[in-house]
Amino acid sequence: MVLFLHNRYRTTGGEERVVDELLKLVRDRLGEPAELLARDSAGLGGARAAGGLLRGGLAPRDVAKAVRMTGARVVHAHNLNPLFGWRSLAAARAEGARVVLHLHQYRLVCATGVCFTAGQECTRCHGRNTLPGVIRNCRGSRTEALAYGASLAVWQRRLAGQADAVIVPSVFARERLREIGAPLDWERVHVLAPPVGVPGEGQGGSDGDRDGDGPGPGATVATRGARPTGPAIGTYALVVSRLAPEKGIDVAIDACRMAGVPLVIAGDGPELDALRARAADGDVRFVGRVENGELDRLRVAAALALVPSRSAETFGMSAAEAMAAGVPVVASRIGALPELVEGPGLVDPGDATALAEAIGRRWRDGAAGERGRARVRELCAPEVVAEGLARVYRVDS
Repeated sequence: MVLFLHNRYRTTGGEERVVDELLKLVRDRLGEPAELLARDSAGLGGARAAGGLLRGGLAPRDVAKAVRMTGARVVHAHNLNPLFGWRSLAAARAEGARVVLHLHQYRLVCATGVCFTAGQECTRCHGRNTLPGVIRNCRGSRTEALAYGASLAVWQRRLAGQADAVIVPSVFARERLREIGAPLDWERVHVLAPPVGVPGEGQGGSDGDRDGDGPGPGATVATRGARPTGPAIGTYALVVSRLAPEKGIDVAIDACRMAGVPLVIAGDGPELDALRARAADGDVRFVGRVENGELDRLRVAAALALVPSRSAETFGMSAAEAMAAGVPVVASRIGALPELVEGPGLVDPGDATALAEAIGRRWRDGAAGERGRARVRELCAPEVVAEGLARVYRVDS
């Protein structure tokens, strides 16, 4: 039995999808029962959140009880703030479980997790010195900034010390964590991409059709939305992203205007109103947050996908999912994106002119789409990820 721990964010996104897919992977590929013990930050009051952060987690006995009741041999921990904390991992270890800490972001040191503030990359916080994040109010609330800064400084070593193994999604993520002084035993850090299925190849590992439009049980969510083989025939550029400053959606709007191509933006977030205003005189359609089936259809009809991030992505799920569907991708040359996207599809972040030129080069490039599909198969195929996960779960890994 593998017990997953995850404190869901106020706004759900890629990490929640990865956790769900890993659960299914353990059940279907490793043939082992897996359960999720979740906490939710949505609607969580500030006092309780601060209490969880500053105490290093609340109700660790709940985790100990879950380990005992399920007989979990492994506790696979994802985001732990603010309610789980290091105490939950200590409770799991005390019950004899092997603890695997999965770092999807840089939250072990960075209060926001993305190393981005005030419109630019930021690595000022280092190790236990989290004061820059407090001074710059990176959480957008003085109270939150103080709570996160203090808790990270006090508890990050205790948290890291509870892990028998650590998973990061890319080589870049590992090196960025090293750069910002994350207190990890680097010999125990494993690079493992998230699972992304390639359409039409019959990967297992999911509950199948979530919204009535996909295949039946046994198909991975990311495997739906297959494109026709051969030259791409899409009619627009597609961005799938949370609408936040670090995602560079404004750059995509400007670039598509320069290139004279329609743009479809799927997602929501704090920048929605500002982006609508910026796109007012362009051929831009905002479709909001969409279900999986609709997202598949959007990818099938796309000529290419754009990932114009300004921040150092730890992986790049939107790029990988587009590539898996055979959509050619143009992305920023930043973070882990160069580990996914081939050189001709990369441009400097924030450069709308370079992005427009790359859009012209990659528009409907079916060959690039097929190369991207092969790259995702190499890194993210469920069988590849399952094999890596099995190694991490073994006591002797």
